[in-house]
Amino acid sequence: MMTEALIHQAAEKSNDSAEVTSAPEKAQLSPAEVEVAVYAIADRSRHAARSMARANRARKDKALRAIGGALIDSKSQILAANAKDVESGRANGTSVALLDRLTLNEARIDALAAALENLAGLPDPVGNVVRGQTLPNGLRLRQVNVPMGVVAAIYEARPNVTVDIAGLALKSGNAVILRGGTAAAATNEALIRVLREALESVGLPADAVQTVDQFGREGANVLMRARGRVDVLIPRGGRDLIQTVVTNSSVPVIETGEGNVHIFLDESANEDMAVEILLNAKTQRPSVCNTVETLLVHSRSTVLPAVAAALRKAGVTLHADERVRAALPASVESVPATDEDWATEYMDLDLAVAMVDNLDEAVKHIRSWSTGHTEAIITNDLANAERFIAEIDSAAVIVNASTRFTDGGELGLGAEVGISTQKLHARGPMGLTELTTTKWIVQGEGQIRS
Repeated sequence: MMTEALIHQAAEKSNDSAEVTSAPEKAQLSPAEVEVAVYAIADRSRHAARSMARANRARKDKALRAIGGALIDSKSQILAANAKDVESGRANGTSVALLDRLTLNEARIDALAAALENLAGLPDPVGNVVRGQTLPNGLRLRQVNVPMGVVAAIYEARPNVTVDIAGLALKSGNAVILRGGTAAAATNEALIRVLREALESVGLPADAVQTVDQFGREGANVLMRARGRVDVLIPRGGRDLIQTVVTNSSVPVIETGEGNVHIFLDESANEDMAVEILLNAKTQRPSVCNTVETLLVHSRSTVLPAVAAALRKAGVTLHADERVRAALPASVESVPATDEDWATEYMDLDLAVAMVDNLDEAVKHIRSWSTGHTEAIITNDLANAERFIAEIDSAAVIVNASTRFTDGGELGLGAEVGISTQKLHARGPMGLTELTTTKWIVQGEGQIRS
C-alpha cells in the first residue's frame, strides 16, 4: 500500500509534468508513482468532463475554431517538432508507411484546421432525443444522447489522430486522455500545448485534453487499468497494439481494426472504372487502413490485363496466384502469392491478387481472410451488387467506388476516432454520435408504481 506522502508526492509530480507531454525521462517516477500520477490525471479529466457536459454548442464550437486557428498560427513550431520525430524515425529504421503517417506538412495542418471547422458546423449530438413517449400513467419518457465522460485513446505515430480525437471528444462533450507513443513525442507535445491553450482561451478547462505520454509505456499500462476513472478506451494502430489493449484492458474498449481490405472485380466490371478505382484504392495513400490489400478477379473478366498494367506502372508489386500469373501478359511482372499474402495488411505499394470463378468464391475468400473493415465490388450486375451487400459482414461495404471513402471526413462525420470493426455500440467510422451514450429521462407528477 502507498503511504499518503507517496500519493501526495506522485500527484505533485504529475501536476508539475502536466505541460510536459513528450519525454518519459522528465517524469522520473517508480511504477507505483506512475499509477498514482496517471490516476490523478484521470481524476482531473473526470472533473473537466463535468464542465464539458454542461458546455453548450456555441462554447464547444468556439473552442474548435480556436484550436483550428491556433494550429495555423503555431504551424512553424509544430512542423519543427514533427521534423525531429521524422528524423528520429528515419534514423531508427521506421518503415516508409509509418513515416508517412508520422509526417505533418503545411497542407496536412491546414486539413486538420479545416476538419475542425467542419466539425464545428455539424449538429451537436448531446441532447438528441433517440426516442420518447408518454405512458398511459402520464410518465413522460425520453432517451437522449449524453457524453461518455472520459475517453482515452492509445495510438502510434499518428499526430493527426491527436487533433481528430480531441476535436471529436470536445464537440461531443467529453474529456480525453491521449497516449500517442514515443515515435510522435515531440509533435504531440506541440499539438497538445496548442489544444490546451486554445481551450483556456475560450473559458473551457485545459484538462479536457491531457496526455500520459510523459510516463511512457507504463503510463499506457496504467491507463488500461483505470476502470472507473476512464469510461472508454479506443486503441488505434497496428494489430499488435490493438490486441494488446483488447487483451489487457479492464477499461471498456471499442476495438478498431486493421484493414485487410478487398475489392472484387466482377465479370461485368467496366474497364475504365476498374482501373480508376483500383489505382485510387491502392496508390493514393498506401499507408492507411482503407487502402485495398487484396484484389479478387472473376475468371471471365476481360479487364485484368489493363488493371494489372496500370497498377504496375504506378509502382505496385503484384503478389498473384498461379491463375492470375497465367492470365497476365508477359510484360506485366508479378511475384507468386502465398497464404501469408492473403492475410497481410501491406500498408505499402503491394497488392495480393487472386482469381475466383464466381461471387460465391469471392465471398468465401473474403470471409476467410477479411479483418471486417471494408470490402468493395466493381460490377454492372445489380443482382451481384445486392448479394455482395447482403453477404459481406464488414463494417463498410462499397459498390463501384474506392475503398478510400471509408473515412469519417469523407462520409460527412467531420473526422473520426477510428474505424470500429466490432459490433457493439459503434461500427465503422466513429464520429460524434459514437462518442456518446444514452440515458433515460423520466418525468412525472407524483406517479408511484402499483
